[in-house]
Amino acid sequence: MEWIDLSVPLKTGMHTYPGDIPFEMKPLLRIAHGKVCNLSALQLGTHAGTHVDPPWHFVEDGIRVDELPLDLLIGKAYVVSVRSAPAVTADSLAAADVPEGTERLLIQTDNSFGVWDKTGFQPDFVYLAPEAAEWIVQKGIRLVGIDYLSIEQFRAPQPLAHRTLLGAGVIVVEGLNLRALEPGWVRFICLPLRIEGGDGAPARAVARRIE
Repeated sequence: MEWIDLSVPLKTGMHTYPGDIPFEMKPLLRIAHGKVCNLSALQLGTHAGTHVDPPWHFVEDGIRVDELPLDLLIGKAYVVSVRSAPAVTADSLAAADVPEGTERLLIQTDNSFGVWDKTGFQPDFVYLAPEAAEWIVQKGIRLVGIDYLSIEQFRAPQPLAHRTLLGAGVIVVEGLNLRALEPGWVRFICLPLRIEGGDGAPARAVARRIE
């Protein structure tokens, strides 16, 4: 089976969460202009595109992105599909028959089937309801991924989903594009940039089906 890239491209004009700095690649040297090589400078936030939230993002004494254990970022993940719903709820996760002992959960929603194709940030993205975050913690899941820039409802009064997950040490992967995946088990790799003391980091995430 081939590896499937679950990452969204980092590019000018990409979806950016309000308040984050827009992505920009600034040319420093170009062969076409007579320079010896091509060289660029990047401007981006720590939560740009596909990225990883470590506990320290919302928990003051939580571990930071460079301290995340690699064994949680690499391994079997279970994909569930929650379609035609404004939010992922505890009931929808329970109905998805997530196998007991699942450590990594990837949640495919309608976000993967249209939201990324639109221009600019989409505030009405499908999010994870706080009670679903509690369900994930109770099931012992240690990493959860979702297919837009935040797992939290846009402009939620309190960031309850983030605090519940990160407070329990659950790693959150946001900004995935899960369109090409089918429900079931996959081999999953998600490696964030090793930013010392980081509150988050962009990542390259890939998966392939486990037969």
